[in-house]
Amino acid sequence: MLFPSIITDSPITRIILDDATAGDDLPDVLAVVSCADPAAYHGLPRQTPRRTPLLAEHALGLYGRPSLRGHRVVSDDGDVATGLDWSPRFILDHVPAVDGGRLVMTAHDVNAGLSLTTEIEPMVGGSLRIRHALTNVCPGSYVVDGLEVCVPLRDDQSEFIDFTGRHENERQPQRHRVADGTWVREFRRGKPSFEGTALIAGTEGFCFGSGSMLGVQPAWSGNTVMAVDRITEDGTAVFAGELLQPGEVVLTTGDTYTTPWIVITACNDGLDGVAHSLHAWERSLPAHPASQPVTLNVWEALYFDQDPDVVLDLVGRAARLGVERFVLDDGWFHARRTDTAGLGDWWVDPSVWPDGLKPLADAIHDHGMQFGLWFEPEMVNPDSDLYREHPDWVLQATGRLPLPHRNQQVLDLTNPDAFAHVFEQISAVLEECGVDYVKWDHNRDLLEAGTNTRGGAPAVHEQTVAYYRLLDTLRGRFPNIQWESCASGGGRIDLGVIEHVERVWTSDMTDALSRQRIQRWTVQTVAPEYMGMHISATTSHQTGRTYTLDFRAATAVFGSFGIEWDIRQASESDLARIAQWIAWYKQERDFLHSERVVRLDVTDPGVMAHGVIADDASRAIIAHVQYEESPSNRGVWLRVPGLDPKAHYRLKWAGPAAEDPEDVLREASRRDWDPLPESGPLGPDATITGAALGTIGVRIPRCHPETIRLIEIVRV
Repeated sequence: MLFPSIITDSPITRIILDDATAGDDLPDVLAVVSCADPAAYHGLPRQTPRRTPLLAEHALGLYGRPSLRGHRVVSDDGDVATGLDWSPRFILDHVPAVDGGRLVMTAHDVNAGLSLTTEIEPMVGGSLRIRHALTNVCPGSYVVDGLEVCVPLRDDQSEFIDFTGRHENERQPQRHRVADGTWVREFRRGKPSFEGTALIAGTEGFCFGSGSMLGVQPAWSGNTVMAVDRITEDGTAVFAGELLQPGEVVLTTGDTYTTPWIVITACNDGLDGVAHSLHAWERSLPAHPASQPVTLNVWEALYFDQDPDVVLDLVGRAARLGVERFVLDDGWFHARRTDTAGLGDWWVDPSVWPDGLKPLADAIHDHGMQFGLWFEPEMVNPDSDLYREHPDWVLQATGRLPLPHRNQQVLDLTNPDAFAHVFEQISAVLEECGVDYVKWDHNRDLLEAGTNTRGGAPAVHEQTVAYYRLLDTLRGRFPNIQWESCASGGGRIDLGVIEHVERVWTSDMTDALSRQRIQRWTVQTVAPEYMGMHISATTSHQTGRTYTLDFRAATAVFGSFGIEWDIRQASESDLARIAQWIAWYKQERDFLHSERVVRLDVTDPGVMAHGVIADDASRAIIAHVQYEESPSNRGVWLRVPGLDPKAHYRLKWAGPAAEDPEDVLREASRRDWDPLPESGPLGPDATITGAALGTIGVRIPRCHPETIRLIEIVRV
């Protein structure tokens, strides 16, 4: 892992990427700035192109994007002067210090009356996170229009990807070339939404397994902005921060605005290297799940048609399959028969559940399963008792309501009364029903999100803070409950929310073919054990496409595995096969959810390949996915990285489908060469070296589209 070395170069810290190797603690290169005389660094040779500071300042002769954009509003004898102190120049106060594992630097502009603190913290896995805090230290208010962390790109990091997407097609990559000028990407929906707020730059042609990389991601669940700025004399830099709306942050004397953490990842081993660093950090978090239970969610089985007898029947069927968590989705609360009513009225509807949910929870627990329940705490339907009593508790910029979406509006959690109401209602349900797991949904964007507590002033920043506070307050009150982030599927998956939850719902798209694309890129940011992946119905509810059970199960089994299907409609043979996949997942989940994720670079555009390789190179499980029809009959070579080049490995089919090896490749159009030892030319006892697997690879013939083969590789 390449670690940014930090050096002091007056007037403010500057960052340069070098080849310093970092562990999980502050590396030796940081000790330079924490203990040495800063005067010793005034003679450091200047870089060409000019080094880019963590805070890009126009006053230093930088003509690109400034990190701090704002101005002072001063009242003098009743007159208001605006536009003052708009171009600060900060002077470092003292030698940076290491405080609690963080490198902390403070600087001032005495003329502008501003103080700046910059914190740099190493993360488990080798990434850094950086944030600025701006304080107004003199009379008068200072309006912050934007404050962003700035990091440089090397001159040979000439390409970058960000992500686009939509509902049911989240996080699809798009590649750009770095060019002169400023490229800006803004996210204004009040959440990361379906695009995903990440930018990853690298050397030309970078791919999963190779390339010198720099990844930049805001760890924030609200509005964000990212930019790539190249001005001829200043070099190239990436900017990232919170996107602030007009007047959203106004600092009176003594007030401080702190940016979100910006996560910086540098490596020399491609996109997988960036992902591996982030996964290692996520696996160190207090909220990281020790083990992900097999989950059955009833949404696609029942939708709003909840009948206690039907649900209890599903409970018994799920338990017999080996399911470990049963989740009751939307439709259990007051007046919630469609999505037009009920949001905000968080009490059990007696017309659907006359005895409440406690008997259901008891039945689930008696079967040895956890009980999960769906909520959408931040939303309200206009057709609800809550809205009729408190119409002013809705986020709105003026006296009019924002345009409706999904028949709902956003509840103003910045209003203390609204916050307390939601907290107490949800707490009452959780206490009464013995809930073990909460699926927390968020089904509309924040449009015209102002607060009536301040005359309609913008409130996305404070709403995001309030969301974190509500979630953390509930977590504190119910420490044994696990929490999932869902937002119309994958609309709120980011490095901020991942510190507060044990799971994310990857997408409302459960079609296995589409899920292959979505999961392939969601894992760029999120470790697979966080990612809800479910076996869906034989024929997809979203696309109408039909797949085999093995294809659907093998697509889901690498993540937080579960079922999103009315299993009453499954045949006995299908149920037996589901039970086999569940048993295999339970056997392998510790391995799949703790070791290094890889996505193989293959030459066949009809094939995807991914898997998990042990950190000690003792074992791997690789999935060959024939995604669509191949353009040739050549088949594909799977080159497996990360194995011990000198060790010998034995290969075999893995997963329930491996019980009948003839079935695994029966779709192959060529049977003249089977690459695996059971029946191939290597013989049943043959082995192959890690070097050969990494450089030559394993050949898989062309197979029928929409099929998957799992290969286990074991060191002998």
